[in-house]
Amino acid sequence: MPKLKTKGSCKRRFKVTKNGKVKCSRPARGHMHAIHSGKEKRYLREKIVLTGTWARLVKKMMGA
Repeated sequence: MPKLKTKGSCKRRFKVTKNGKVKCSRPARGHMHAIHSGKEKRYLREKIVLTGTWARLVKKMMGA
């Protein structure tokens, strides 16, 4: 079997850590920031760790 190519969209949106976990930013960060409170904006800055099926699928698309 040949190697799978890395998906460009996944390359930009996700990062695989040294331990093999998949990290990504939270949704709702693109625009319309005026409606969010300061607390919510700080919360949206945090990265989330994907688990389960999503993590497995993203790792496969990343070629990791």
